[in-house]
Amino acid sequence: MSALEKSMHLGRLPSRPPLPGSGGSQSGAKMRMGPGRKRDFSPVPWSQYFESMEDVEVENETGKDTFRVYKSGSEGPVLLLLHGGGHSALSWAVFTAAIISRVQCRIVALDLRSHGETKVKNSEDLSAETMAKDVGNVVEAMYGDLPPPIMLIGHSMGGAIAVHTASSNLVPSLLGLCMIDVVEGTAMDALNSMQNFLRGRPKTFKSLENAIEWSVKSGQIRNLESARVSMVGQVKQCEGITSPEGSKSIVEGIIEEEEEDEEGSESVNKRKKEDDMETKKDHPYTWRIELAKTEKYWDGWFRGLSNLFLSCPIPKLLLLAGVDRLDKDLTIGQMQGKFQMQVLPQCGHAVHEDAPDKVAEAVATFLIRHRFAEPIGGFQCVFPGC
Repeated sequence: MSALEKSMHLGRLPSRPPLPGSGGSQSGAKMRMGPGRKRDFSPVPWSQYFESMEDVEVENETGKDTFRVYKSGSEGPVLLLLHGGGHSALSWAVFTAAIISRVQCRIVALDLRSHGETKVKNSEDLSAETMAKDVGNVVEAMYGDLPPPIMLIGHSMGGAIAVHTASSNLVPSLLGLCMIDVVEGTAMDALNSMQNFLRGRPKTFKSLENAIEWSVKSGQIRNLESARVSMVGQVKQCEGITSPEGSKSIVEGIIEEEEEDEEGSESVNKRKKEDDMETKKDHPYTWRIELAKTEKYWDGWFRGLSNLFLSCPIPKLLLLAGVDRLDKDLTIGQMQGKFQMQVLPQCGHAVHEDAPDKVAEAVATFLIRHRFAEPIGGFQCVFPGC
């Protein structure tokens, strides 16, 4: 397993299908289905998981920027959720439903600049400083001078931005901080391989269904339930692209299941030809953001992250998919009790998507332990040993 998939937002490519018990109700389903059974890769709307959606306007030197947020809950602390690079606020959909049922809280899931449905004037500026200021500006625009208690929770790149936001005191009512599967040492080691990883992804997809299918079968998102709502925020429909090259990348991006007889093989070939024909007629889908062009900002996201995290004078939680991710500074800090850590095995890099119930349980326990929120629905927290 390369270091890249361990540290960045894009997810690891597993050598085997997802294991049972790694997340939502569908995440443990087998990759190969029996005769006559077909998995449903159709997209699911955000409204099945969030209560409302809002476009928050923020004034700046160049004009107005509009940030998309998805919300749930009406009481308790605000959990401000920041997604990983290339993902969107919709990656928190299944987690939102899980955490809302466990503790009394409010959810605000934010599309960071150049991601999802957020529209900004300077979409090429993805520096940690700018994105951290965005978070502070959105909080101010939503709540004014008296914001409610807020806990920042970020995955991968979003975890780094959460730390930069906290360390710069851009959220005055901040009460807690959570990073999900992002560690400075592993992330910095992975940057050299990032471009190769991005080049290995399909550039286009025939449809949203194809994009969702690829995300699950490649292992980017191991939970089909989450992929069906999350991938909508990662890809967009192109305009005027009908070239055969597009169909080639689409077909190669979908991992066809093995066929055990000649009839099955002929069926696969026929399906590829049909895909080619359909792609020439339809506008394919492509990624919303070209991550390869953001390379100059990668170092700034992660360099010095561990010490910044440790220096934040608020309760902190670190959720990891494996203990191998800990670097030296975090290992020492964890031994000194400077933050709470929990390892959630059998997950890919997108921990909150692969195992939303487990992440919700860990976050709910953290909130109750520090008396930030009250349990609901009979939720019983079990305090971890680390």
